[in-house]
Amino acid sequence: MLVGVPTETDPGERRVALVPSVATELIERGHEVVVQSGAGERADHSDDAYEAVGCEVVPDRESVFARANIVTQVNGLAASGEPDPTAYREGQTVVGLLGPYEIEEASLSTLADRNVSAFSLELMPRISRAQSMDALSSMASLGGYKACLMAAEQLPKMFPMEMTAAGTIQPAEVFVIGAGVAGLKAIATAERLGASVRAYDIRLEVKREVESLGADFVELDLETEESGDDEGYAREMDEEFYRAQREAMREVVPDSDVLITTAAIPGAPAPELVTAEMVADMDAGSVVVDMSADSGGNCEPTRAGETVEHEGVTVFGPTDLPSRVAHTASEQYANNIANFLDAILDDDELHFDFEDEIVDSTLLTHDGTIRNPHRDDETEPDTDEEDSKPDPDEESDSTATDGGATDGQ
Repeated sequence: MLVGVPTETDPGERRVALVPSVATELIERGHEVVVQSGAGERADHSDDAYEAVGCEVVPDRESVFARANIVTQVNGLAASGEPDPTAYREGQTVVGLLGPYEIEEASLSTLADRNVSAFSLELMPRISRAQSMDALSSMASLGGYKACLMAAEQLPKMFPMEMTAAGTIQPAEVFVIGAGVAGLKAIATAERLGASVRAYDIRLEVKREVESLGADFVELDLETEESGDDEGYAREMDEEFYRAQREAMREVVPDSDVLITTAAIPGAPAPELVTAEMVADMDAGSVVVDMSADSGGNCEPTRAGETVEHEGVTVFGPTDLPSRVAHTASEQYANNIANFLDAILDDDELHFDFEDEIVDSTLLTHDGTIRNPHRDDETEPDTDEEDSKPDPDEESDSTATDGGATDGQ
């Protein structure tokens, strides 16, 4: 099977779908890998590095699409800056983050007409077997790490407490909304930097995981009985709940030097949890990092892709956090891709087993048919976009679930 790696079209994207070390594994399994020249440069992987492990490097994007049986991308279709479904040829397979909630019906029809099999990794089911393929969780963890570092760099205070001859330096107060993959990584990073950390999630069952990282769990006086589904994931709540939540947070947010928010709902705007008034009540010099900026943001002053000042508080609205640690992010993503390919390839042939939940959940189009599994499911969708079921044998700061409306990164 010939696996293709084109350069990403989004000018702000630094990641690459396959790195040389993972390409080596595919080649050892009998596959061929063709890489567009320059595809890995922004993630610190040169053309020479790909050629050294047996990949073929071709000069342009068209050559990759013309030859590859499987095209691997970080961002494709609606998730990319160039959502052109005509790039894929008849019978081709594409694997990547494809923006399933934003993709237009006309694009899906074009893919179906070309018999393209499109696997969208955003739709990976939350089962233990799929953890190694869960790209959203991999990227969420890196995003939480980077969000904390952004805040630490911007804050005009030190994170750790120190006893010095000139007096005691008090630790920075960090508040994280959402105790899922992104939130727990932000908590763990802030703790390692020595901050005093508090966290909130609508699911009280994650209290143990928050506290295991050394942070304090904030319990708000809210009715949360219906906040989780049978699998322990958060559901989208109604506006009355969010209103009550904002009122309760009015007591917590102003006391924080750093606020990191992570709430996202697949296919819908992020819930607004923090008002402009709450941000204004924070001390001058405080920092907000809103990880849900690309879907509207959890904080009223947030602007996607921008850094704004609101009443002396710096509000970051990053939309590219994993890309800012492109080398590590590409390695993680490439492993997710390779593990997914292992699941769908059998003796060098694509195996479309619709009894397999992984295949059934992620396949948008196949054999001339628009499947849209995420839209056809009649059950209420989880409001957490980016996590897989936690493995009790793994550490909580990288495997715990996000809380949907309280941590969707």
